[in-house]
Amino acid sequence: MAANVEKQQGHRPGIYKQKNKGHKHGKHRTKGEVDRENKGRVSVIAITKKQRKEQNKMDRRNRANQLRRNKKDLVLTEKRRLGSRDGPPHLVAVLSLHAEIDAGAVTKLLRGEGAGGVVHREEFVSGISDSFGLILPRFKQRFIFLKTSMADIHSLLDVAKIADSLLFVLDPTEGWDSYGDYCLSCLFAQGLPSHALVCQGVSGLPVKKRVESRRALSKITESRFPDARLFPLDSEQDATLLLRHLGSQRQRKLGFRSRRSHLLAQYATFTPNSPGEGSSGGPTGLGTLCVSGYVRGRPLRVDRLVHISGHGDFQLSQVDAPADPLLLNLTSRPTKPGKGGEVEMVGDGGEAEAPVRLLMKADPSCRESLQAEAEVDPMEGEQTWPTESELLEAEEARKKKHVMKVPKGTSDYQATWIVDEDEDNNGDEDEESSSDEDDMLDEPMDGDDEDNNSQDEEEEEEEVCSTERPGADQRYDEHMDKAAEEEGLKRYREARANEIFPDEVDTPLDTAARIRFQRYRGLKSFRSSPWDPMENLPLNYSRIFQFQSFERTRRRTLAEAAAEQEGAMVGWYVTLHVIDVPISVMESVQSGRPLILVSLLPHEQKMSVMHLLVRRHPSNTAPIKSKEELVFHCGFRRFRAAPIFSQHTSADKHKMERFLRPDAPTVVSLYAPITFPPAGVLLFKQRTDGVQDLVATGSLLSCDPQRVVLKRLVLSGHPFKINRRSAVARYMFFNRDDIMWFKPVELRTKWGRRGHIKEALGTHGHMKCVFDNQLRSQDTVLMNLYKRVYPRWTYDPYVPLSLPWIKGEDPVEMDDLDME
Repeated sequence: MAANVEKQQGHRPGIYKQKNKGHKHGKHRTKGEVDRENKGRVSVIAITKKQRKEQNKMDRRNRANQLRRNKKDLVLTEKRRLGSRDGPPHLVAVLSLHAEIDAGAVTKLLRGEGAGGVVHREEFVSGISDSFGLILPRFKQRFIFLKTSMADIHSLLDVAKIADSLLFVLDPTEGWDSYGDYCLSCLFAQGLPSHALVCQGVSGLPVKKRVESRRALSKITESRFPDARLFPLDSEQDATLLLRHLGSQRQRKLGFRSRRSHLLAQYATFTPNSPGEGSSGGPTGLGTLCVSGYVRGRPLRVDRLVHISGHGDFQLSQVDAPADPLLLNLTSRPTKPGKGGEVEMVGDGGEAEAPVRLLMKADPSCRESLQAEAEVDPMEGEQTWPTESELLEAEEARKKKHVMKVPKGTSDYQATWIVDEDEDNNGDEDEESSSDEDDMLDEPMDGDDEDNNSQDEEEEEEEVCSTERPGADQRYDEHMDKAAEEEGLKRYREARANEIFPDEVDTPLDTAARIRFQRYRGLKSFRSSPWDPMENLPLNYSRIFQFQSFERTRRRTLAEAAAEQEGAMVGWYVTLHVIDVPISVMESVQSGRPLILVSLLPHEQKMSVMHLLVRRHPSNTAPIKSKEELVFHCGFRRFRAAPIFSQHTSADKHKMERFLRPDAPTVVSLYAPITFPPAGVLLFKQRTDGVQDLVATGSLLSCDPQRVVLKRLVLSGHPFKINRRSAVARYMFFNRDDIMWFKPVELRTKWGRRGHIKEALGTHGHMKCVFDNQLRSQDTVLMNLYKRVYPRWTYDPYVPLSLPWIKGEDPVEMDDLDME
């Protein structure tokens, strides 16, 4: 009975029972407590939030399918619109990548009657003779074909910027030659649109060699076009298949052109301004340029500025709507199966047959200004009226008698305008001269060594001349530019010396170092030491524009451009009236170069400091020095400028590079009009004979005038006496005052030691230095000095014609070109 009672009572814990800590819930209610207190009541905010974010699996899947379907429909709509009645004609540029291949044979086969197209007219694009419009009733599409000249690389790149498709014509055996490979490098760096590869002459080979030829050609094209299909083009049936492929292939979007409205001139006329007409008063050589073409990219507004590639920015006065010269009207009459509707076309004089409608007229109050530079106020940086003490000091300095030698009979007034030689030598040095002196390094050879080397070279030349024919040497020397050879040798030696001894210069003997390097300062740490970006800005910075946040402005501007639905819609055939255009634009069109107009986004006509991220092209090995004039292709713009190079880092200070590095990406800084990225960048260097070489490719980085680029200058000294951590150094300075002036600057050695100047010894430049560890006798004492550098204002929108040397042809001469 007692056992049963104990079972009913159960076990009672003793005094040694383990007591675990309670859960620290943070003194907040659990979800269960909240539900018990609410008793099923749910707030309205919680309901809407739950419906908006917390969807079940089927709802999430349905929403994803809807988004995917909408994007697919948008892509299909854009694809079907190109070349149709509602969109612009499909623009195809025919390019020959080999000197032995004639692209005219391709265009002749495409315009044949057997291809199924109806040719509208010859010279459909203004200035380009081998261009025509083509309507395909079977595919309900329309095309514009133009054969691009390979002689001018800039015209080739301009056409590739607006072309919907590129048609590359290859050689059946070699594919492309050296110049064709050079053009492909430029096109890939700029941004390659949709393309197709064509080869002629394969069907003429024997049947056994036909397969081998195609296989060899496919192996050649794999390096550049791994997924491209090679189309034979020897018959009208091949032409029909090629046209179908061009009209149905997937279009590759290029960011810099899909966000801007652009137009290729189909027809252009020039009307000179009458006296007193135009915004600038009608100066000689200006007029109104009427350009007709199809709007592409985005809708075009009349109050926006337009940029003509290679000529500058201009304003529009009005936009007209003439008759479409390549009209595609599909009737509703029944047709045979597999055939399209009937096609109606207007005549060659379509613009004259139908009345021209006025679409938009520019409002002078709403039209964007052509102001590219900020207004400079020369008194903005001046102080207030000087104080009495400053006036007294100036009066005493004026009365102080200064003795100087003047010619006999010179009056006191004339003597005040004579510059004293001593004052001129001791004054502040010019920025350009100091930069040039910093870049110069002493040659490692003495004068005697140079004389001996020159004598050895002369002896070698005499030996060569004695064994070979002297007439061949004379003919070889006639084509050599001696001045260019000397300049190239000097540049090569400078680049080589900068590679071996980076940024090292020798202290001058005839000038005090504190005067020669007075613009430089020392930094405790290049990474963490402060540098005010608004300190001692040059006068050119008062001419440029700056954004408070360039990235925020870029996003807002591109978003507004994407939502723009006003103006001339994409696909319309319009006539733009561009005012105050120089007559050189019309002369360029008459000489056979294409005319391309681009509508600029807001702020894109204003000047600022642009930064481009480029990488050296492997085909060019010549040294490119900083502040050397180069030719730039940045988006739709083409201009000349003298940039500076700097390292690409994430710090707030960036070290300047004296030469364009071949092994690392480099930031190129220059004064140029603002362009919103993304945009491709190409850099060319022009030779003395007119040939322009591709030196670097890259993309647009940012627009930031406050990016600090520091030029480093290294002074070197030799340890004379070493006593453990202390050493006596010489050859860094040559007088006591310079040592005391640069005493606060930290020293370093090539072997990683750090130290400082303790005191000066004597008066001939010896100084006692203390380092953090034992110094080696073969070590070198270095001092780093820095100053901020800025690019030169050398922006020029006019780029001369490039003259390439095409393999298999004679070099193009200026006299052979039709320059009007």
